Amino acid sequence: MAGTGRIVVGVDGSEPSVTALKWAVRQAGLSGESLEAVISWEYPAAGWAAMVPSLPPDFDPEQTAGSILGDTLEQTLGAEAAASVTRKVMIGNPAQALIERAQGASLVVIGDRGYSGFKAALLGSVGLHLSQHAPCPVVIVRGQAEV
Repeated sequence: MAGTGRIVVGVDGSEPSVTALKWAVRQAGLSGESLEAVISWEYPAAGWAAMVPSLPPDFDPEQTAGSILGDTLEQTLGAEAAASVTRKVMIGNPAQALIERAQGASLVVIGDRGYSGFKAALLGSVGLHLSQHAPCPVVIVRGQAEV
C-alpha cells in the first residue's frame, strides 16, 4: 500500500550524500512515504586518536553531527521541506546505524561514498556493507540528482 512506508537516507554532509538525499526526497514524493535522514558519529579507534587534532573541552560530537544533518537538510531542501524530514543522530559505525534504522523501512538510500580518502573505489565501505546486509532494498546513488 502506497504511503505507509518509510525511506531511510544516510546524510553526512558530503556531496554524494546530498545527491542521495535529493533522490530520496523525490522517491518519497512519488511513493507517499515518509523520509528519515540519518547521521552517525563515533569516536576514533584508540590507535587513530593520537592523529586527531585535540578538540576543545566543550566539543559535543552528537551536537556537531546534528548540526551537520540539519544544515545539510535545510541547505538542500529549504527550511519548510527540511522540517518534514525525521532526523536521527546515532552513535556508532555508519553502516550499522543505517542497518538498525532500516529495520521496517521500505528502502534505504545512500550516496556512493562519503568522506573517505579512497576516491578511486567505485563504492564506499558503507555502501558495500549495506548492499550485503540491509534488511530492505538499498539504493546507492551515483552522479547527479535533481530535487
